[in-house]
Amino acid sequence: MKPYPLKLIPVAKSPIWGGTRLKTDWGVQTDAPTVGEAWALTVRKNEQNTVANGPWAGKPLGEVVGAFGESAGNFPLLVKFIDAADRLSVQVHPDDVYAAEVEHDRGKTEMWYVVEASAGAELVCGLRAGVTREAFAAAVRAGETERVLNRVPVRAGETYFIPAGLPHAIGKGILIAEIQQNCDLTYRVYDYGRLGADGKPRELHVEKALDVSRPFTEREIDAIRYEADPAADRATVLAACSRFRVERLSVAGKVEIPAWPRFRHLLCLSGEGTLSACGTENPVARADSYLLPPDAAIALAGNLTVLLSRA
Repeated sequence: MKPYPLKLIPVAKSPIWGGTRLKTDWGVQTDAPTVGEAWALTVRKNEQNTVANGPWAGKPLGEVVGAFGESAGNFPLLVKFIDAADRLSVQVHPDDVYAAEVEHDRGKTEMWYVVEASAGAELVCGLRAGVTREAFAAAVRAGETERVLNRVPVRAGETYFIPAGLPHAIGKGILIAEIQQNCDLTYRVYDYGRLGADGKPRELHVEKALDVSRPFTEREIDAIRYEADPAADRATVLAACSRFRVERLSVAGKVEIPAWPRFRHLLCLSGEGTLSACGTENPVARADSYLLPPDAAIALAGNLTVLLSRA
């Protein structure tokens, strides 16, 4: 079958901290009253997008990428919108080595693009200056986790890179786009004493979290963020790590983008226009998610801002 840009239907998730913006403002279709996460690109055993357009409409995405020789069980990227109506738990993700040894999975490095942020919104991004791994562990075990966390005020348009091993949390009132390794391993180290939907304290994974957590300097994070392309234009390249590359493209008129030998993902953050590739022209508007086939040159026209991601 001739390749073409695949428009994807998001997979909606409703964690207890989720809000309503993804339903009311971003068009995510679900019967649930809230949506904390909309998985815009996912090829996992239990979470797969459905194709919305063209000859593959109605097909699960894993079946389609398999037709291109891409292993559905080893797809490299996962892309989400996250709407935090309440703060998320403080958590950390393992790297590839620990994940393989302990969980028989891959690790998780991720990047956040802040799409919307309420006044006073903040993130937890690592540990306060001077806090060692040992001091972090002591604070967690003493019930003083919040004392050692590095809190960062945020605004729309900012980007944060979260390497595996960095303790982090999304704060209340923030909508982000997250690009990450295709992994769902999360070690929750602190959750503010919050109860889950069953009325019981949510599960923590303290010992595993402490195994993988460590302090990072800003220089270390930046080096990991651009390790695959240290000379990247940081005005447009938001990350170029060894696991993925993310570019922000602001289109006013027309932009042509050369072919790439593997799949790429396009997520529209604002505006509207068209996406031309493989002899097809496709409408693009805010929240639209397209998986672009291998070896496809593309052209974007209109007035829009998108994130273009690839492994």
